[in-house]
Amino acid sequence: MPSTALAGIRVLDLSRILAAPLATQLLADLGAEVIKVERPGTGDDSRTYGPPFAPGTDTAAFYLSCNRNKRSVTVNHATAEGQEVIRALAARSDVLVENFRTGTLAKYGLDAESLRELNPRLVYLSVTGFGQTGPYAERPGYDGVFQAMSGMMSVSGHPEEPMKVGVSMVDILTGLYASTAVLAALRHRDATGEGQFIDLSLLDCGLASLSHFAMNYLVSGEVPARRGNGGYGGIPSQAFQCADKPLFLVAGNDKQFAAFCAAADRTDLLQDPRFATTSARIAHREEILPVLEALLRTRTRDDWLAVLDAHDVPAGPFNELPEVFADPQIRHRGMLVEVEDPVSGPLPLLANPIRFGATPVEGYAPPPALGEHTADVLADVAGLAADQISGLRSRGIV
Repeated sequence: MPSTALAGIRVLDLSRILAAPLATQLLADLGAEVIKVERPGTGDDSRTYGPPFAPGTDTAAFYLSCNRNKRSVTVNHATAEGQEVIRALAARSDVLVENFRTGTLAKYGLDAESLRELNPRLVYLSVTGFGQTGPYAERPGYDGVFQAMSGMMSVSGHPEEPMKVGVSMVDILTGLYASTAVLAALRHRDATGEGQFIDLSLLDCGLASLSHFAMNYLVSGEVPARRGNGGYGGIPSQAFQCADKPLFLVAGNDKQFAAFCAAADRTDLLQDPRFATTSARIAHREEILPVLEALLRTRTRDDWLAVLDAHDVPAGPFNELPEVFADPQIRHRGMLVEVEDPVSGPLPLLANPIRFGATPVEGYAPPPALGEHTADVLADVAGLAADQISGLRSRGIV
């Protein structure tokens, strides 16, 4: 049995910035060998997306967030010799991931059709802003553009102002869709012997993430209103200001609402037909919320959290990041790990949240320095001799 879930899988990572590198980092965490190909001299654009930078380096924390457990190779894909190096690596890989603009790699003979002629078992994933087809296929784009275009911003924020999600949510969701797609394609490859091409669009993934919001609109024809920190599930499901600090409270069904009423000593609310059922509370949202807002202001946040927990009602505090990483549950789950970087020293990283029973995610190698593994990979994987590698370096190819 392999020690890791994806032991023996090699991924050639030609991607930059966030969405696709997140996907390949996840595959690397799961045990795949990931070879990150970067431009000589400059590398992945995200290396410069600072400050902050890792101590003693010019490598941005942004880059560190999505490139651990990889090996870095520098190759100039715009040269004929560089293209041959990438072909040699692709011929010996199981997966290739790239996020160049539509049609770019075809100019260099590094598109899916060309590389799969060399290696029919290759799973080739292309992540682009708008996909390989359609009127916008050749447009550039970034996360904020897709949050706006997909409708994500239209359902986020307060009624008077659409708002972007703080993190690059479309990139992150696309990375998760991408890794899932690769795993499915590998399963198909193992069953049939054939790889395949995967066309993944950030705009598509942004729209898919609207989930029940989109479905509510498709069923009802009603455009969802922006509700700030309020939700669309059971009532209550939103932020409330307590006597001192806010909390987030959800009573997603009638049992939980009854428990909340007991915790608040307001069981009389259960006798009101407007509030007795989930559907009634949703229909009479504007009537019950002022009652709940006034009620929550009568005690401190910590008092409410204690009594709500005692009654098994879902609620939690609003934590800033220092509070998040100090939280005993987060600490218990090991969501913060530390690795030793040869330049910056101890480097904290977010852990992978997947907990396997048989193939645990245990290894965390620091994100690589630019071109750190070029000589080793070109010798071991591409089969180049030392003098060939030296010659490529002297000409700026690698």
